Amino acid sequence: MIGKCLGDRYEILEQLGGGGMSLVYKAKDKFLNRLVTVKVLRSVYTSDDDFVRRFHREARAVASLSHPNIVNIHDIGQQDEIRYLVMEYIDGDNLKNFMQKNKEMSFGEVANIIGQICDALQHAHDNNIVHRDVKPHNILITNDSRVKLTDFGIAIETTSGTITNDDMVMGSVHYISPEQVKGEVATFSSDIYSLGVILYEMLTGKLPFTGDTPIAVALKHVQEEPERPFKINPSIPEELEQVVMKAMGKDPQKRYESAKKLKEELEAAVAKTSDKFVVTDDFSTKILPAVNEEMNEKEETQNDDKNSKKVIKRAKIIKIALMIFSIVLSIVSGVALAFFKYLDVREVEVPDVVGMLAYDAVVILKENGLGADIIEVHDDTEKGKVIKQKPKAGVLIKEGRNVELVVSLGPKLVKLPDVRGDYLSDARISLHNAGFKYTIKEIFSEKPAGVVLEQKPLGGKHPVNTEVELTVSKGPKLVVHKMPDLIGLTIEEARSKLIGLNLLLDEPPDEEPSKKFLRGMIMEQNPAPGEDITEGSAVSVVVSKGPGPPLNSARVEILLEDDLENPKVRITVTDIRGEHDVYLAVHSPGEVVVRTVDYYSPAVIRVYINDVLKQEKHL
Repeated sequence: MIGKCLGDRYEILEQLGGGGMSLVYKAKDKFLNRLVTVKVLRSVYTSDDDFVRRFHREARAVASLSHPNIVNIHDIGQQDEIRYLVMEYIDGDNLKNFMQKNKEMSFGEVANIIGQICDALQHAHDNNIVHRDVKPHNILITNDSRVKLTDFGIAIETTSGTITNDDMVMGSVHYISPEQVKGEVATFSSDIYSLGVILYEMLTGKLPFTGDTPIAVALKHVQEEPERPFKINPSIPEELEQVVMKAMGKDPQKRYESAKKLKEELEAAVAKTSDKFVVTDDFSTKILPAVNEEMNEKEETQNDDKNSKKVIKRAKIIKIALMIFSIVLSIVSGVALAFFKYLDVREVEVPDVVGMLAYDAVVILKENGLGADIIEVHDDTEKGKVIKQKPKAGVLIKEGRNVELVVSLGPKLVKLPDVRGDYLSDARISLHNAGFKYTIKEIFSEKPAGVVLEQKPLGGKHPVNTEVELTVSKGPKLVVHKMPDLIGLTIEEARSKLIGLNLLLDEPPDEEPSKKFLRGMIMEQNPAPGEDITEGSAVSVVVSKGPGPPLNSARVEILLEDDLENPKVRITVTDIRGEHDVYLAVHSPGEVVVRTVDYYSPAVIRVYINDVLKQEKHL
């Protein structure tokens, strides 16, 4: 891409970075002579309508916002298979790198950065836009300390098959809200939670939750409380810690009601603190009074008294030490006795209780002199049955020990969204986020193509990973006709013929000179006669400008027999104009009928008497 010019305007200079969906470049706007940032959709996604729609959604979302702390969108375009966004160029770095380079920020500096992000989010929320992916990587800091929020392109997803990049997932999962982990709809409060995680990281230098896998980290957001910031950084005052913990509340209802309120309480907490720390030294320099003889004598007397007191104090200490030693000796003896008794307990074999109901398993363990620790988890196994045990069956353990039993709570029931009436791209995201798989069946319908018509099962509580069958519209069924022959017809005749088949005529038609076809006649058509054509399609034709073939004349003579009663004479001509009658009349028996007939070569003249063919001339 380096050196390429998109839209004959944006010259790509260098690559700045990239994500799971797009690559980001630094470019020069040749029209306005300024630097811009160009985000290019990765080529693997350009044919995926869902990703393209998500890419355009980011442009529309940010274009509707106008705020000094949000990166502006300048342009959106497409060149060949390349789809791109043109954005404001930020000369600086992202907040993640900034934190790594500035590990000792003051509380005031932290509040200034977080406050600007609050301003950006408040503006987005006021315009009913939830960012959904607030993290340090999506926050830019300019060289003059201006904070800019960027990357409004998440879709929550993402369709099945797109959440496969562990790096991409790990980049966001450390900042994801509990409700997003559970597949619930992200709200303004979700952005506040993510910002609370960033504030935690900036104050402590650590993430609140870490783990070996993205899923492990995500579950901690739901199930665990973070370590108190004060324990990591004792200089953090209680007021500031309270702000962090409220922003990171598990319950969205207990977080700050708005980004603006978070900023106000953060600034109030910082205002009560001092960024400077005073080290107390009992031996720091002091002003002492001058020493004289009277003071020396007084000091010696005081020293004698002190020495006597020290002897008494030492004796007391020895007595207390002996008492403590005696107590400790008793405790150690008791522990040792208990330990030897523990070692002397007989061993029993752990029975196999996997697959039993928990109540029955506990009874079996008790009969074998063992207890049970029960851990309940959601599983596809029948509710109440033991899934695993630790130690395993057959292992010898001390009598009285507990066996850990993992017991099924049954399949986890989650809310299945009702996606009927949604477009398939949106339905996929809703089902994926809720934890459901799906299959698709397409049928013709009067509804627009891509609209979900039916789903099985319907919305409600269902086990997670239940497969949902979606019936999706392919749009109205298209009728296919055989293309009629329009050659030799006039435009009006052709239009009338096509209307009956729900076909259109491209107008105005092309015109070409012809010696074969009369002026105004159709001499060519596309599609050709007999080819398949779908209702609603357009037909193109070429019309003759003339001069057409020369007009000729032929003499037709007819002798009517005497025994014919009121003979009817009909003369037809078939030429470039088609077949048409040129004479029709009733005569007397024995008459001689002579007519001059005009025609365009080539032609066929036919004579009918009482509708019986009597003559045929090819001219």
